Amino acid sequence: MRRILGIAATALCASAGVICAASPGAQKAATASPAQFSIGGTVSTPLTIFLDDLKKMPRTTLRVMNPHSQKMEAYEGVALATLLEKAGVPHGEQLRGAALASCLLVEAADGYRVVYSLAELDSGFQDSEVLAADTMDGAPLREGVGPVRLVAPHDKRPARWVRMVKAMTIVKLPGAK
Repeated sequence: MRRILGIAATALCASAGVICAASPGAQKAATASPAQFSIGGTVSTPLTIFLDDLKKMPRTTLRVMNPHSQKMEAYEGVALATLLEKAGVPHGEQLRGAALASCLLVEAADGYRVVYSLAELDSGFQDSEVLAADTMDGAPLREGVGPVRLVAPHDKRPARWVRMVKAMTIVKLPGAK
């Protein structure tokens, strides 16, 4: 189910003309990691989240196996679903109809971009547990990874573990009814 939703989100966003993979600038290292990130697009409450704001929100800890290092890591941060709810993104029983034809585009400071369908991030559909993490093993994320990294523990490959998150945009696909 998770794989189908991810493929569907990628296909839908691609059909809307949204680039869903790494942009040409993704190969270059970012000059500076953002100290905040934004949540915008088709949301009722656009947000700029500063690190201090993130520290004050309800916290979650995930222990995951990092497929690259083959080591267990403990990430702490805020559930992505909580952040989207704060921005007014439909969730739960509100996530139906045209809202299901929307996706979340996540952009990193180095130009890397990935897409999630809204259903993938909603506990009413599945337990995705995607986390906007700001610490690993009790320490702030190192430069080049943080200050905020998305951790998607149920993805078989960590390709959507976005480091240096700078923006999240809800994209409503054209023609959605």
